[in-house]
Amino acid sequence: MTQNPDFDQIRPFRDEEVSAAIDKLVNEPYFVRMIPALFPGTPVEAIIAKLRSVKCIEDFQTGLIIPFLDNVIKTSTYGVSASGIENLDKNKSYLFITNHRDIVLDSAFLNVKLHEAGFKTTEIGIGDNLLIYDWITGLVKLNKSFVVKRGLPVRQQMEASGTLSAFIRDSIVNQNQNIWLAQREGRSKDGNDMTQGAVLKMLNISGKSSSMVDNIKELNVVPVSISYEFDPCDYLKAYQYQLKRDDPDYKKSQKEDLTHMSMGITGKKGHVHFSFGTPITPELEQITDPNKNVQVQAIVDIIDNQIYHNYHLWPGNYVAYDVLEKTDRFRANYTDEDMKAFMHYVNEHISRLEDADHAFIYDTILKMYANPVYNFLKVTE
Repeated sequence: MTQNPDFDQIRPFRDEEVSAAIDKLVNEPYFVRMIPALFPGTPVEAIIAKLRSVKCIEDFQTGLIIPFLDNVIKTSTYGVSASGIENLDKNKSYLFITNHRDIVLDSAFLNVKLHEAGFKTTEIGIGDNLLIYDWITGLVKLNKSFVVKRGLPVRQQMEASGTLSAFIRDSIVNQNQNIWLAQREGRSKDGNDMTQGAVLKMLNISGKSSSMVDNIKELNVVPVSISYEFDPCDYLKAYQYQLKRDDPDYKKSQKEDLTHMSMGITGKKGHVHFSFGTPITPELEQITDPNKNVQVQAIVDIIDNQIYHNYHLWPGNYVAYDVLEKTDRFRANYTDEDMKAFMHYVNEHISRLEDADHAFIYDTILKMYANPVYNFLKVTE
């Protein structure tokens, strides 16, 4: 399998690189210290032996990552479900574009559902801001992650975007690989999911056609809606909003990234649902305006409309909407017990922040849970 050497700095590991990567990983003291937390109840020596027995990427995912995620699902959710995947073709490769709520688990749970349904797992786009240590880079590249470079000077960022675009297109068109990409840079911290036009412009760079629509068609885009009943990081995200409100120059630190990754994995998420949409090619064919900016917005709308329409709305989403709107419009969608439990959950999370503007945090968290309802109503009313 031949790939462009320009991809070497960003691509996942290949099968022939697995043994060396694992040898480096198991000799990293910090990673070894984390093994008991990642695989509770299993001796560290057994996990290291299992790692050393891995000979290819598929072995790594099925032997270690999938069992790890099965345990995450068992201990931190009431189950991860999926719908719509039965309408896709296992023999085709897709670019799955999803809303983005959790740093680690959006793509990880997606791969679990694909694996269970007999599909190839995805190669995963991950921002280089999260690759804080070399061992993290090694670990995610073993798990089919590719690096999205951010924060570069303009000229270098353009070059990096071109390489990224070419890599994604090559993976889908020539290597028959599925790809996961978030609809935006960074997570949606307010629950208001919107596809960034910059993502589509990046994908277009490597296309051979003068038509952006044709270049996006080639990537076989499928929008996927991810619906967490509860977001363990909701109060942390709300606090970030407060910090940004109080200091416009505030930027999240690497330590905060690690905290959010850990909390996202271990925190209680309730039910989680993945709604797979349909390939957007038929809708793309309806775009006739030659203006690229018009095309970008039209494609954004197509992706967003599928994501909004396919949300799985939980009782807490409806409660948050009704509380904010001071209405009982969705009263039939939740019980008194649902409302009591959700409001207790919100207040308990707020109480974890000692030096916060609690009124601001309260309003922000409610908006996080209500925004999927607002967006659903945009495309259904």
